[in-house]
Amino acid sequence: MSALDPALESFLRGLPKAELHIHIEGSLEPELIFALAERNGVQLDYPSVEALRAAYAFTDLQSFLDIYYAGASVLLKAEDFHDMAYAYFQRARADNVLHAELFFDPQTHTDRGVPFAAVMEGLLSAQAQAERELGVSSELIMCFLRHLDEEAALATLEQARPYLDRIVGVGLDSSEVGNPPEKFERVFAAARDLGLRAVAHAGEEGPPSYIHGALDALKVERIDHGVQSLQDPALVERLVREQIPLTVCPLSNVKLCVFKQLADHNLRQLLDAGLVATINSDDPAYFGGYMNQNFVETFAALGLNRDHARVLAENSFRGSFLSEQRKQAYLAQVADYCEA
Repeated sequence: MSALDPALESFLRGLPKAELHIHIEGSLEPELIFALAERNGVQLDYPSVEALRAAYAFTDLQSFLDIYYAGASVLLKAEDFHDMAYAYFQRARADNVLHAELFFDPQTHTDRGVPFAAVMEGLLSAQAQAERELGVSSELIMCFLRHLDEEAALATLEQARPYLDRIVGVGLDSSEVGNPPEKFERVFAAARDLGLRAVAHAGEEGPPSYIHGALDALKVERIDHGVQSLQDPALVERLVREQIPLTVCPLSNVKLCVFKQLADHNLRQLLDAGLVATINSDDPAYFGGYMNQNFVETFAALGLNRDHARVLAENSFRGSFLSEQRKQAYLAQVADYCEA
């Protein structure tokens, strides 16, 4: 990978940005996993922080998910969820992330006997503290685990009812291949009826047909990942025409072997095609980098420039679920920064 021009690196690090694809459980660093395990009396399969981090060598999405769910086992009380989320917000603010839309997976926790209320209370208190002390605004997107059945997703939506005023939308994550979006058509329809927005992971490892399915069956407004869309010219044309944002996660894609190396990533082609691509960190504790690391390494590998940076930053706010007024305020900050 070629070294990035120091002036461009400094520019990227200071760039105001939004993050639209962050799994909050995927921000759980090994040090915090061990601290929470000790606090909660949870026995881990790894003898040390170093041994756990050394296990982060994944061959595909499933090999990552196996260790991801093991890490989540230390989350038992509201304070655990608070500590995890606030640690993420601190890192986000250091990377000049001004707004974040967090995915959370209640089924990962309720299936272990953790009350839905504990998950929500911890995340909500961290959100409030981050807005108050760090100036980072945020929204919550509740994801359904696609390797489970739709009945389980419907039950989770029912559990969320007391908190719907604090949840902006629903998403779909976990094992993609073999679990097409159509499997969850009813629960997404029910969520829309409750006023929730919709996004879905599609076209990470799965084919372009999964992106079509997410748009047609689930009526999503954003595609999470979407890097396989270039295989289907008609799909690309549609995504451009409808201005559907793609929440691309470069370091994640390399870590999970979607691309062999960062230089092979198709982010530049996505942008050249007129797609509304954004850069995000996905599961940063596991994939080796938060937002600025994703920006810096991707720009170095693909030879991107300041113009690309501005487009990516603007796309991140335009693709968010912020009100139009707040989008414009953040876009003005991007413009002021880029033109200074």
